[in-house]
Amino acid sequence: MRADQENQAQRRRGRMVDEMVADGLLLDPAWRAAFEAVPRHAFLPWLFEQQRDGSWRLVTEADESWLPAVYRNRVAITQLNGDESLRRLAVDGPVRGTPTCSSSEPAIMAIMLAALDVRDGDTVLEIGAGTGYNAALLCHRLGDSAVTTVDVDPAIAVRAAEHLAAVGFHPTCVATDGALGYPLNAPYDRVLGTCSVSTIPLAWLAQTAPGGHIVTTLNRQIGAGLVKLTPDGNGRAIGRVLPEDGRFMPLRAHRGPRVSELVDQVRGSQAVDRLTDLTATQLLRPAERFEFFAGLSLPHVVAWRDTHGDTWLAHPDGSWARYSRHSVSQGGPRRLWNIAEDAHTEWHTLGRPPRERFGLTVGPDRQEFWLDSPDSPDRWPLD
Repeated sequence: MRADQENQAQRRRGRMVDEMVADGLLLDPAWRAAFEAVPRHAFLPWLFEQQRDGSWRLVTEADESWLPAVYRNRVAITQLNGDESLRRLAVDGPVRGTPTCSSSEPAIMAIMLAALDVRDGDTVLEIGAGTGYNAALLCHRLGDSAVTTVDVDPAIAVRAAEHLAAVGFHPTCVATDGALGYPLNAPYDRVLGTCSVSTIPLAWLAQTAPGGHIVTTLNRQIGAGLVKLTPDGNGRAIGRVLPEDGRFMPLRAHRGPRVSELVDQVRGSQAVDRLTDLTATQLLRPAERFEFFAGLSLPHVVAWRDTHGDTWLAHPDGSWARYSRHSVSQGGPRRLWNIAEDAHTEWHTLGRPPRERFGLTVGPDRQEFWLDSPDSPDRWPLD
């Protein structure tokens, strides 16, 4: 990179951190120093930007828009369809695909790093190496020997290690199934899942030192978010849902069917139409307080907005609902919108609790959410 580009990158990096703080993000001095020092552009020599027609354009160091795109406080897509060949094809023009690897939004990364509550001398296992940028922040804070990062995709793991080495960091970087953790360096004081999970892998509990913390995100399209758990050393953990919303690509072993596939299966099915007072915004917008609770009643349900502006819900069992302008059509073995309406009524009965009033218990026999206290009678299965 040219000297003028390096200077521009440093200015943009400082501006990105200033904007994160101005938006209300509390960065302690150690993490602020890490974000200001670690060059995000070194981990993003390319990225994909989505076009209006849904296709993806490759942006590289040769593009004037590259550095501005790298230092925006937003997710940067780096792989489509789990296939490196699409990047080579994209050199000749936009391509179509589904994101399978990314560099997360820096603000969410900072929130999760703060939630880890690391102390000097702590060791960390990161699940999902991605570009290596997050591991670099951890190395800056704790030192190379304290950080282990893994990724299921060997090509991604190799590239992450190369990016890290290029800026002087050498943590343990391994290609392996993140659901299994990495027992060779266990126990860890902290485990950080930078990919979402449908249930908490028990291997993470076993590899976390008693009193340590696990911070990860939930693979739930409705009601996703961040959780923090503290294992007890006996195969169980108790934790809380954090107030901040966070959405990440799922651990590959925890991926479900694509939304479009489920919707295509139910298009044209026999339907029952009626009016509804519950709007798609109330149900699905993460900023709405109800959205997390809705996910408790609609596990494995996916949502999608089509080109006509209609909102679809679909479940692998063939149940579906389509919302359009205060009217809903439903079909399949269950009436999904009815379930959502009943959940809305129950949520009001419980006092309209926000996500941070919920916690979860994880063990070999069950994983479940609860309201306010682990011994609460109000409980919902995690999966």
